[in-house]
Amino acid sequence: MNFEFSEEQDLLREQAQSFLNQHSPLDAVRAVLEGDQAYDAKLYAGMAELGWTATTIPEQYGGIGLGHLELCVIAEELGRSLAPTPFSSCIYLVSEALQLFGSDAQKQRYLPGLASGETIGAFALAEGPQPATAANLTSRVEGDALTGTKVPVADGDCANFAIVLAADADGGSLYLVDLDGPGVQRTTVETLDPTRSHASIEFSAAPAERLGEAGAGWLQTDRIFDRAAVLFAFEQVGGAHAALDMAKEYALGRFAFGRPIASFQAIKHKLADMYIAATLARSNCYYGAWALSTDAAELPVAAATARVSASQAFHECAKENIQTHGGMGFTWEFNCHLYYRRAKLLSVNLGSLPRWKNRLITNIETSNALSA
Repeated sequence: MNFEFSEEQDLLREQAQSFLNQHSPLDAVRAVLEGDQAYDAKLYAGMAELGWTATTIPEQYGGIGLGHLELCVIAEELGRSLAPTPFSSCIYLVSEALQLFGSDAQKQRYLPGLASGETIGAFALAEGPQPATAANLTSRVEGDALTGTKVPVADGDCANFAIVLAADADGGSLYLVDLDGPGVQRTTVETLDPTRSHASIEFSAAPAERLGEAGAGWLQTDRIFDRAAVLFAFEQVGGAHAALDMAKEYALGRFAFGRPIASFQAIKHKLADMYIAATLARSNCYYGAWALSTDAAELPVAAATARVSASQAFHECAKENIQTHGGMGFTWEFNCHLYYRRAKLLSVNLGSLPRWKNRLITNIETSNALSA
């Protein structure tokens, strides 16, 4: 595989960096952290005006019909800036699910609003701290009515609708549910990173419309998560490099015993380890970007590889950034904890790191068996 982003995609990266540096500085992220808003609505509206929310949505549904490589570029810059928006839920998960499995009527109803940024969607799978499985899924649809509780649901407190995985007579399917409709009660859930809101959603015979084939919910979710994992990984790589840059700048400017602390061997080793982790993750993300953009058969392996390495890299860089800052790195006033919070949250948004490691092993074994 020989992969690199194009000149046009690099120009998009420069545009994204310029916009986010201006409209999503860390002071703005901190304002969401310390305030009571679920996300930065003004920032999200600006992203929509630039067409980011419409990136991969076809033109007939209000989008601009670009590819996933452009979305990878945007994702990395959103991760670098810690942008406090519902972009990942709306675009990586919900938009992808609708494009893959929605009927034309469902696409006409939901995709234009997602493309314009006027509608927010959420993907509801988890029902507590344990991994969701066919054996423990309690949310259920009977007829067209959904009953059960989903928690935590990323951006569930600000979303207009949700795609919900629920048990049914066919074994489990995806359903579209209006979160502003009857039979829905939402409660905001506090998390380690308040810049990305979450909710507990209780459904009491809420009207539900099936998305895609009956009984295919688990297979559909796996396919959605494989695609979203690549995009989440790019966000994590962006955050990892931002934390590395913060640590490097501080180490070069902080003096002890008349020398910059960056000249000390212990600090050099920390920065080198951070750089290696972030660079390895970026390489794996490029593999994932290639597989996603070409819809290659290797996508499940590439997605899991990117997800595992990016989760590890972001955690490593966010943690060592705090250590490089010394005692001040642990204080509220310094911004180190903003990266650490986001690193921990993103590492579980699509399932835990051990789950993705197991998924990687399983996908490799399956790939080897098919090629034998």
